[in-house]
Amino acid sequence: MDKPNIRPEEYSNIVKSVPDGTFYRFPLQFVHGVPLMQPIANGWDKVEKFHARPDDLLIATYPKAGTTWTQEIIDCIMNGGDVEKTKRAPTHVRSPFLELCSPPPVPSGIDILEVTPSPRLVKTHLPYELVPKSFWEQKCKAIYVARNAKDNAVSYYYFDVMNKTQPEPGTWNEYVEKYLKGNVAWGSWFDNVLGWWKAKDQHEILYMFYEDLKENPKREIRKLMKFLGKELSEDVVERIYRHTSFQTMKENPMANYSSVPSNILDHSLSPFMRKGEVGDWMNHFTVAQNEMFDEEYNRRMEGSDLKFRSSI
Repeated sequence: MDKPNIRPEEYSNIVKSVPDGTFYRFPLQFVHGVPLMQPIANGWDKVEKFHARPDDLLIATYPKAGTTWTQEIIDCIMNGGDVEKTKRAPTHVRSPFLELCSPPPVPSGIDILEVTPSPRLVKTHLPYELVPKSFWEQKCKAIYVARNAKDNAVSYYYFDVMNKTQPEPGTWNEYVEKYLKGNVAWGSWFDNVLGWWKAKDQHEILYMFYEDLKENPKREIRKLMKFLGKELSEDVVERIYRHTSFQTMKENPMANYSSVPSNILDHSLSPFMRKGEVGDWMNHFTVAQNEMFDEEYNRRMEGSDLKFRSSI
C-alpha cells in the first residue's frame, strides 16, 4: 500500500496554524434524522455524493466501538504483516474519516481520500442508511464492528470529555440519558448496530463484535484475513496480534492520536486509548442507571436476533 500524499506533518501543521476559537464544541444538526456535528451537516452534500472505488474497503462502527483497533489490524493485513509500514502516518491519514469535516484550511476526510491511492481504507461512523450509495454500487467490501451498549456508552462519554469538537457531555448521569435517547453525535447506538445488522446480508459486509476481538484476537484476525482474501502465516498473525495489542497501540504515536493537537483532543482530560476493556461499565453504572438502561435496551432490541455480551 502506497504512502498517502498528505504527510502527517503537513496535516498537523495545518491544524496548528488554525486560529484559536476555530475548533469548539460544535452543536448537532440533523441530517436525514441523524444528529451530526455542524461542520459535517454543512458539508453533507459532498459526503452524500462521494464516489467510491471498487477496491475501497469501508471500516464502519458506532463511535468508540473498536474503530482504531480494527483500522490498525486491517492495515497490518493489507501490508502483509509488515508493521513498519503501518508507522508511515497516523491512523487518520492512513484510513481517512469519510464524513469528517472541519473548518478551513483543515482538510476534510474526503479531501484526504481524494489524494489517497488505491486500495483505500475508509472509516465511517455513519448508520447504514446514510452511507454514500456509491459504496454499494461499486460492490465494495465493508467491515462493521459492534460493541455492547454499556461499555460503548462509557467509552463514548470519556471521548466526549476529551474531544473538544463534540458537544459538552455533561455529567455521567446526564450522558446516560442522552445516549439512550440518541442525542449524541452520530445518533442512536440502537439504530446504528441494528441497521448494519439488517444490511449485512444485502452486501459483502463482515459484521464483527468487539467482545470477540478481546476474547480471541488471533481468531478474529484470521477471520478478517479470510474476508480480505489474504493468506498470511501464523508467524505473521502473531506479529499482527502483538502489534495491535492495547498496550502497544496505546504507546504507538501513529495509532494513539497523540499527533492531533490538544485544542482538538485533550489527552490531559482523558486519553484517547483509555482502557479497552469489556465490562468496565460495571465501574460506572449505578443500580438505577442500570435498570433504566436495561428497560430501554430490552424495548429497542425486542424481536432482533442481534445479541451482545456485556462481559467475557
